Amino acid sequence: MARPKQFDPDEALDAAVGLFREYGFAGTSAEMLTEAMQIGKQSLYNTFGGKWALYCAALERYATAETKSHIDELQRGTSAFAGIEYMMKRVAAEAHQPCLGVNSISEFGDGREDLTKIREAVGKPLRTVLASTIRRAQAEKDLASDLDPNHTAAFLLTTIAAIRLAARAGARDPELLAISRLALRALR
Repeated sequence: MARPKQFDPDEALDAAVGLFREYGFAGTSAEMLTEAMQIGKQSLYNTFGGKWALYCAALERYATAETKSHIDELQRGTSAFAGIEYMMKRVAAEAHQPCLGVNSISEFGDGREDLTKIREAVGKPLRTVLASTIRRAQAEKDLASDLDPNHTAAFLLTTIAAIRLAARAGARDPELLAISRLALRALR
């Protein structure tokens, strides 16, 4: 008879997210994971299916939470443009925390279909809401009307990745905020 789990799988997954954010897949050992997750090696395999499956689950968990946070910021503004500003300010303010999404792309590129599927599935709602917010900002005359909303969304998402990489390379808060402001200025 199987013993009941002596740990919370959600808490364990959150601990794994933290390690993968900081060290990536290759830099995170099974020993680091079991220690941070406070589980045995067999529990890691029985519950999560091994290190790779755990990494995929961690990426999905992280990306889902980040997408929700971005969308929440986009929707909290009194105008569409204000929502975009809130999202970009949040990114600049939190950029010193490693981003599992950017790190995953840096580590694996598009060479892993399973990771690409996760990023596309979780990223699609953000791209959709962001493009819609851009259209609203154009209708409100806060953004240039000749910008393609999908290309503009791609530009902002690329800028977000660049801000996070700049932070990882040592850029300070004023510089990160300036990058986000310049990106917004380019849209007017």
